[in-house]
Order: sequence, then structure tokens, then C-alpha cells
Amino acid sequence: MNEKEQISRQQQKSRETKEKIFQAAKSILQKSGYEALSIKNICEEAGVSNGSFYHHFKTKDDLLSYYIEDQPQIRPDLLELPADVEGVKEGIIQVYLNYVKYCRELGVEFMAEYYDTKNQALNAAIRTERPYPIVTVQTYVEKAMKADVVRLNVEIEEFTTDIRMIVIGNVFEWCIKHGEADFEGNMSRSLGKYLDAVLCPSKEDAQ
Repeated sequence: MNEKEQISRQQQKSRETKEKIFQAAKSILQKSGYEALSIKNICEEAGVSNGSFYHHFKTKDDLLSYYIEDQPQIRPDLLELPADVEGVKEGIIQVYLNYVKYCRELGVEFMAEYYDTKNQALNAAIRTERPYPIVTVQTYVEKAMKADVVRLNVEIEEFTTDIRMIVIGNVFEWCIKHGEADFEGNMSRSLGKYLDAVLCPSKEDAQ
């Protein structure tokens, strides 16, 4: 076996271990709730060592956040520079509809247990890494602003905070109604109304 094949096999094994850890955490959450979700229990359920866990994740909340917020991938074409303010709005909403789809794949039971007040991965003041969707949206908006496609009438940090709170509210509503809420419709409508209020055409387009 050459060095390249060896590295490839190690990478595959690493991915399999990572997935095994996540599936164990998901199983514990669904069966016993967040209170039972300890690293010890996760490792026992997954059949891996503590060292394997810490090789991939810093904490149990880091593990859950990786799969909920960082894993979904948006199509690259949606990150292309939009032609106008409506294109920017559509792109942002699509990022979060992609997130909604992923939440559905994980399941409402899993998401409801994840949205526990003890889960500090939800605390933006503590998290060192920003979740995937909001990073994507901020980059997208800044790109459009730089190209004079759109103006933002609030500070970018205020904008990303507002978006985060709207999204959390929609996910919580879906969870508390046990999946019976119009998840896609509510997300699109609430984000659309907010974006209508804060995104404006560039000065050149407005004239």
C-alpha cells in the first residue's frame, strides 16, 4: 500500500468514527434526552474511546453544533453575485430553507432535545466558531454591498444577530408543535419581512 492509499484509508476511518459518534449522540438524545448526553455515554454507545471523541470534537455541544449548523452545504451558484436586492433576499432565504431541510432530516425529536437551555452551543456569546448558515449569509451580503448591489440600513453585526434570532424562533416553534408548524412557510415569511425592512437597493439603483 502506498502513502496516498494509506492516507485515504485513514481519512475514511476518521469519517466513519466521526459519524459513529454522532449517531450515538443522536440515539441518546432521542431515547433519554439532553440530560443523559454525556461524553462517557456517547463513547460507550459508539464503542469508541474518549481520546477518539476529543480527536474530533471539543465538547458534546460542539459535536451537535457541527452536524446541525456546519454540515449543510448550500449550492455554490447561490453564492454568486446577485443582480439586485431581490436576488440577495432570495439567496438568504434559500440558505435557511436548506437548513430547514436538514433539520427535517435530523428529525423534530432530535432538534427539540438539542434546543435545550443548557446547550451552550446555542449561546452566541460563548461559541468561538460561528455557525455555518450565518457566516454564509454575512459573506453573501457583504459581497453584494461591496459591489453596490444592495445597502444595509443596520450594522452587519446587528443584522446577523437578528437573523439568528428569527431562525432560532422558527426552529423552536416547529419543535414545540412537534413538527406540525409550517416550517418552510414560517421561515420564508418571517425572514422575508425582516429583509424587506433592512435591505435596500444601492444608491445608484435608487436614483
